[in-house]
Order: sequence, then C-alpha cells, then structure tokens
Amino acid sequence: MLPTANLDFKITPVILCGGSGTRLWPLSRNLSPKQFHLLLGDVSLFQQALMRVKDNNLYNDPIIVANQTHHFLVKKELDALKMKGHIILEPCIRNTTPAITLAALAAIKTDPDSVLLVMPSDHIIDPIDSFNNFVREALSCVLQNVLLTFGIAPTRPETGYGYIQYDISDFGSSKKVLRFVEKPDLKQAEQYLASGNFLWNSGLFLFQAKTFLSAVQTYQPLLLKICEESLLISDSVYTVNHEVFDQSPSVSIDYGIMEKAQNIKVFPLPVNWSDLGSWEALWQLDKHDTNGNTLIGDVMTHHVSQSYIRSEGRLVTVVGLDNIIVVDSKDAVLVASKQSSQDIKYIVEKLKQTKRPHVQSHASEERPWGRFQSIDKGERFQVKRITVNPGQKLSLQLHHHRAEHWIVVSGTAKVTRDEEELMIFENQSIYIPCGTKHRLENPGKIPLELIEVQSGSYLHEDDIVRFGDDYGRV
Repeated sequence: MLPTANLDFKITPVILCGGSGTRLWPLSRNLSPKQFHLLLGDVSLFQQALMRVKDNNLYNDPIIVANQTHHFLVKKELDALKMKGHIILEPCIRNTTPAITLAALAAIKTDPDSVLLVMPSDHIIDPIDSFNNFVREALSCVLQNVLLTFGIAPTRPETGYGYIQYDISDFGSSKKVLRFVEKPDLKQAEQYLASGNFLWNSGLFLFQAKTFLSAVQTYQPLLLKICEESLLISDSVYTVNHEVFDQSPSVSIDYGIMEKAQNIKVFPLPVNWSDLGSWEALWQLDKHDTNGNTLIGDVMTHHVSQSYIRSEGRLVTVVGLDNIIVVDSKDAVLVASKQSSQDIKYIVEKLKQTKRPHVQSHASEERPWGRFQSIDKGERFQVKRITVNPGQKLSLQLHHHRAEHWIVVSGTAKVTRDEEELMIFENQSIYIPCGTKHRLENPGKIPLELIEVQSGSYLHEDDIVRFGDDYGRV
C-alpha cells in the first residue's frame, strides 16, 4: 500500500547551486554568481531558497549541489542561517541531469524511498507557506511512480521562459503533460498565453529518487554509470571524482529526461515566481520610485523613467533616458535597453572568447580566509588590498611568474617564507621572491589588513601552486 501525503513523510530538498547567471553580468560572475548576491531584500537568493525549506515538519536537511569553487560560499551562508545541509561538490559543470542524479544517488543511500524536491538556488517564490502547502498536496501524486514538474500560469507573453503544454481535459490537480516547448518568439508566446493550456516551465520538480534514477537508467544510462562511479560519500560533504565526472554528457533534465519519459505530470503552481533571468526581470520585482525607476547605490537622475540603475560604488548619473539598464560594478559598466536585457549573454560570450577576466571574477572577491580587492594594475604589476580574518590563513603556495611585496597596514601577520617563520607588524613589510614557498596567516584577534604589490611577467590567479590548504582547494 502506498503512503499518502497525510502520513509523516518528509521530503529531501535538492538545491541546485552550480549556475553562473550570465544574464545578470557584470554583478554575476563565475566565482561569484547571482545566487550569492543581495538582489532583492537583505539576504541572498541562495539563503532565500534555504529558508523556503526550513520547515522541519515537512523537510529533511537539504542536499546542495554546488560548484567546487563555491564550497566556502555555500558553507558561509548555511552557517549564517544556522542550518545544516549535505553538500555535493561538482568539479565541473555538466548541467542539471548529472547534478540531480548525484543528489538522488546520495539520497537513496540513507532512504531508498526518499522524495526529492528539486529547486534552483536563484529563483523567487512567494509566499513560502502557499508554496509548501502545494508541495504537500502534490506529494501523494509522486508516490505513484510519477515525475512531477511544477508549472506557473503565465501572466504575460514572456519570451525568456520555456513552456509546458498540458491536457486541459485532465481534471486532477496534476495535469498530463502534452509537450515541453523551448523559449518562443513573441508571436508564439502570445498564442500560448491566449490558449489557456500552457504554463511557464519553472525548473521545479518533485519525485522519488528511485523513480528518477529509473528514468536516468532508461534514457541516460552512460550518465548514470558515470555518476555512480564518481560520487564519493561522506558525512556532510560529498566529493566527486573529477576524472570520471568530466566524461559525463552535459544534459539538462528537460532534454535528457522530462521530454522523453511517459510518467510525467505538471502541477500548476499559483504563486508569485520568477527565475530572475535578466535585469528587466529584477526591475519588475524590485521597488520603484514615482518615475518607475529602481535606483540602487549612489545614483542621480534627471528626466529618466522605467529604468533599473545600480551603482556598486561610485556616483552614477543618467539624464533623459527611459527603459534602460545601467549597472556599474568596480571594474565594468553595463548599459542596455531594458527590452534587450536577455541579450547580455552575448556580451559575456565575447568576453569569454577574448579571455577577459571580467567573466570569471570581480575586482573585489570573497575568499574562505577573508577577501581581496584589486586597486591598480599595469603591464607587469598589480596592487591589491588584502584582508585576512582572525585565526585564518592562506594556502602554502608558490608562484612561478611573480614576486610579491606585503606591507602590513593594521594587525599582525605571521609569514612562512620557505623555511622561515616571521612576525610582521603594522608599517612593516616583507618580500616574497618568485618561486618561493610562502604562507600568510592572521594569528591575532582583529582583521589583518595589508597591501600586496605583485610584479612579474604573468599576474593571473591561476599562477598558484598549492602545497597545503585548510579549505580543501586544489
């Protein structure tokens, strides 16, 4: 006899946290994607996703599938909410089917009948209580060998979302899926809106882990084999073998599973939802002034309306323009018409092709031990401001192509330089020659602030050979 939704049956949330959010560039970048930024409210999108599944009566501790480089960001945000979670660290990006497969394999290790609620880490869903009530209602459906996806009733002819067509004659709360549709042009989107039997594809799923794995075995057997061989089980952090996982196909769950399987249903979800897939989408949800503008940071306007303007530091002024996006970060400026905000991905692609660092990282970056900010850079030099938190230390490392000169501004630095261990105090400095093993540590109780001057023929962050690291970085 199948359990029902009324029984004490907890759901395991799976939060997908590996995306890079290229359409929200220049704020969202590979090392600091949009889910870790404060875009709406005073907590990050990832923390909002965690808070959504904090109901201990309904949910187990979440499984979080994240890129290996974001491990410390995930842990930092879990700690801030005083939540526990099981973290799966992907060594490379292989889209959603491998990520969910890893989570399903981890879940069945502890509960062969586990039910997974799969959600991206960077969506907006409101109100939370209504969302969780609909998840409860949908639970009895998925306990009958069904792969369930949640659809959102469209409110406009949106060209930035995929669509799901369902059988309008199906009178159950969950509807039979007729087909999945890729992002349409405007004319098609208007037709879908008028037809009344199309839903936005939300990227939210509910199913038993064993039901999903059975579908993966049927439609993506090689992918399943690779995931089984690459997942290394631990108590709270699951590691993935890079050499094995690198061979996995890169396949989305829609293309790899949902468009092929027969046991698919869609549950219309009547909540406020957005994937925040563009600056225009963010403008739609954020607060507006009397001119319809969203202004964030040090911004001044004159005769400007219906626009999103954001400054991450310096003064930004705009005159006589409407329906525009302006985002000023510390090292890049974006100016776009609002209706073209989906096309920012093409700029990001050009930046990748020309190997510009603006895709990968910001001028100011968080690290497990603290943070750094690039102050100036020339052909053979770079100047950074470095902050090391109390009790933290950088990896033992060396650089083949650059030397470093550290000047302590405040606090105390413990420096390892080859076989030496030295204490460097305020207004003192130390030189680290090229090819020298070195380590920087803050033994004090206040943040260590210093200025780093790099000089050499190659100054990129990949010129690091690590010999020991407290944070598991390679």
